[in-house]
Parts: sequence; C-alpha cells; structure tokens
Amino acid sequence: MAVDFASSQTVCSYFDSRGSLQDNRATVSRSNRGVIRSPREKGEVMFQTRITQMLGIKYPIVGGTMASISNADFVAAISEAGGIGVLNSVMYQTKDEFAAALDRVRKLTDKPFAVNLNFFPARFPVSQSEYTEVMGRKGVKVVETSGHTAPPLELCKRFKELGMIWIHKCAGARYAVKAESLGADIVTVVGYENGGAVGRLEIGTLVMVPTVAQRLKVPLIGGGGVVDGRSMLAVLALGAEGVIMGTRLLATQECPIHSKLKQALINATEVDTMVIMRTVGAHRVWINETAKKCADVEAIGASFEEILNLVSGENSRKVYYEGELDRGVVPCGQGVGQIHDIPTVKELFDGMVKQASDIANRLAKS
Repeated sequence: MAVDFASSQTVCSYFDSRGSLQDNRATVSRSNRGVIRSPREKGEVMFQTRITQMLGIKYPIVGGTMASISNADFVAAISEAGGIGVLNSVMYQTKDEFAAALDRVRKLTDKPFAVNLNFFPARFPVSQSEYTEVMGRKGVKVVETSGHTAPPLELCKRFKELGMIWIHKCAGARYAVKAESLGADIVTVVGYENGGAVGRLEIGTLVMVPTVAQRLKVPLIGGGGVVDGRSMLAVLALGAEGVIMGTRLLATQECPIHSKLKQALINATEVDTMVIMRTVGAHRVWINETAKKCADVEAIGASFEEILNLVSGENSRKVYYEGELDRGVVPCGQGVGQIHDIPTVKELFDGMVKQASDIANRLAKS
C-alpha cells in the first residue's frame, strides 16, 4: 500500500505488522498493515489503511448491520459521516422493496455503502442469490456476508463476476481463514463483548483480533466493544485495519429507534447485557424481561419454537419503534456502559478519530 507522508522529516507514528507503535523518520512506501499518517498542517493523525483505500471511505469505521434498524436512511447517514453503512437486506420482503431501498441510499449519499446477506438459519422471503442479482443490477460494489456458514461457492464466484468487494463477518480464526480461502477480500471478526451473535468460542476482542490478524493476508476489520476513539485505536493496534461498531450507533440522532430505548441504553452499564439463545445460536442482548424469560425457558429445555416466539423480530420491533422496552430482545454489546450521549453520527465519528489521534500522538511522544 503506497503511503505519501507530508514530509520525510516528519515524525510519523504507525503500527507495524505486530501491532507495535513505532517512530519513523523516513518515508514509508509499502506496508501490509494499517498506517497512521500525520498530515502536514494540523498535527492530527489520519487513519488510512487498506480498508479505507479499498472501500473508498474517509475513516476505517463500519456501521454494523442491525436487524430492523439498518435501513436506507440510517445507512446513508453512516456513509455520509465518513464510515461505511451496511444495509440489512432481510428487512425487505420483495425484490422491488429491496431495489427501492438501494435507490433510496443512492439518493441520500454519493458515498460508498454495503449490503449484508444473512446466512443464519432462517426462512427468508427473498433468497440471497436473488438479493445478489438485484445488487448487481443496481451497481452495489460492496457485499458483507454473515452467519453460521460461509456463502455457497457459487455465490462467492458470483460476487467476483459482479465486481463486488466481498467482506465476510465471523467469530473465530478458522472461520476467517476459510473465508479468505473462498475468496473474501476482507474479513471481519468480533469478540465476545459484541452485541448480537457472539459465536461459540467465547473469545474476547483483545485476543480474537491479533489471533486472526496474524493468520490472514487480506485486511481485517475488528469489533466487539468499539464505542469511542480509545477502543478504535486499541483494535487497530491489535492488527485490524478497520473497526466495526453497532451498539454505539444505536444512541445517535439518526438511528431510527425509539427515544425511550436510546435513554435506556445511556442509563445501562457494562453489566447490563447477557448471552441468551445458547441452544440455537448465542446472542448478547440488553437485559430486560424478555431476555431473562428467554434464559429461564432455555434452562428448562425450551424448544426452538418457544424461544423464537420470545425473540422474534416482530417483538423486537415493538421495542425499537414503539418503546415497549420489555416486549422483545435488543442485541447489545458490553460497550453500552461507555455510552453517555446521543450525538449525530458525524459528531460521533469525528470525535472518535480526534480522540484516537490525540492518544496516538501522546504515545508517540512518550
């Protein structure tokens, strides 16, 4: 990756392939990992990595896909703020609705965005292959896949035929290596702090990210507990070239959820989440009455149908959009305890990068 420093005499701080903070007084031309570049004028640190270059984004920040929440308007707001928003395809019940959502994103922003295809076990009104063909017709250039399994090989090949950058999201090193072998251009991993699906391995971000980074050649996006500039810089230091965040974005002005839920998340602490659905696919959620009931029925051997009745999307949407806080489950990471305000997405991203820049500069001088 070519990097042009403002001056070869400027002290530029960057993370090497082992994640160590280095001082460099010579021009660096190539690197296999993320680079932190000091611009000529303001002395701020810019975060330019293979992720920002491949995706064409200002900041190496991905807005995590959230069921029933990551709609066209929210995705566009994330992309406009300098990150990349990811549209949740399964929100749309027909190909026409999905196509209209893609058009809506393009109307609201000329910045890059992605679309998530979900491979968790469930019944979908439109197949992933059909979604992919609509994306191809609409010129979508970035696809994210996630779920218990990687996409079928035929679909992986189709992504390439359509000229898409393929990001695969998973929760373990062997799954990441498998995705790379199938042709993924970028891999995302999340640690156990993460909200939503946490996988079976129960490995935290501090261990997950460097473990995976050292086994991949393609760029890595890391997440689980990323809520501010401190956690962003930490994940980059561990070997990732971008971060993914979801829980923090719930408490932004553009997020379409009910104000009661936003306030509840601001009031929450790091101990106000729990892992449920261990028998069908473990998920970390905000603790409310439905989450506790789900854990109780699982403990006595509830069937899949009984669990599904509690955690259904219909129930969750009652929480998201009507403010019935105990009606359904809310995927939520442990980083919720570090959320204290409701900024715009742009204010959040700009503030994160400034905080990370300040810390990096301070460490470089120490």
